[in-house]
Amino acid sequence: MPSPRHDALIKMFTDRPQLAVEILRDLMGVQLPATPLIRVEDSTFNTRRSDDIEADLLLVLGSPQAPVHAIIVEIQQDKSKAPRQLARYAAALWLMLGCDVTVLVICPDRGVADYYAQPIESGLTGYRLQARVLGPDGIPAITDPQQAADHLALSAMSVMVHGRDRKVVEAFATALNDMRDEHAPKYYEYAYSMAGPDIRRLLEEIMTSTDWPVYSPFAREHFGRGVAEGKAEEAARMVLLVLAARGLEVPEDARARITACTDLARLETWATRAATAKALQDLFTEADGQPR
Repeated sequence: MPSPRHDALIKMFTDRPQLAVEILRDLMGVQLPATPLIRVEDSTFNTRRSDDIEADLLLVLGSPQAPVHAIIVEIQQDKSKAPRQLARYAAALWLMLGCDVTVLVICPDRGVADYYAQPIESGLTGYRLQARVLGPDGIPAITDPQQAADHLALSAMSVMVHGRDRKVVEAFATALNDMRDEHAPKYYEYAYSMAGPDIRRLLEEIMTSTDWPVYSPFAREHFGRGVAEGKAEEAARMVLLVLAARGLEVPEDARARITACTDLARLETWATRAATAKALQDLFTEADGQPR
């Protein structure tokens, strides 16, 4: 079932498809074709008319005319998906593209990882799928800031599973503070969305000890206190920063509406929604479906 953690992981792989290749090749020792060409494809593919197969993410290596390898990325937080379904994904994609297929399953939970790591019997004689499963034991505890800076996505995942180790969070925070580029905020959001409540609190504590702007509910709360004292423009700026960090385009009319707002409660609501909104219109829509 989709969740902030699930969506953050998918977004991280979508934003940087090379991450899947690096995990398979460098962490798991999978031999993949040496090609700089890798692209995200539509994750819904058909074996016949009216029979849709939809994976979490589909990456294809090689040119569109001559694909050389496909990677199916699945995020599994529980055991709800039948393992045989993964074998079906791989077989259907192999038939469609005519190239080898690897199934990469990301499991933040150790028990779930063990479940999907077992060989999958398809029911077809001679066809057994061995998915490549990255569980918490396979994600390194990154405590070196330079290593964290070199591998920000993996460092965010390290915070997700090893964040109770303060050194892991400190390395991640130092890497973000030293980078100071336009990509840093989204990796903070990834880590924050993927982490549990206790790790989030530690992440907030450590990040606020730096002068790096923190885009989280914690930061928005403190910005809210400032606007309550007459700084509504700062709250509006925070809303726009969160939207920008999440890659949501803000048209001029919507930007003008946000910056002109002086209702602090409404700005706080918009800031909270901005952290999870799938589209800009979700920012202004109430639970009853009416725009506000």
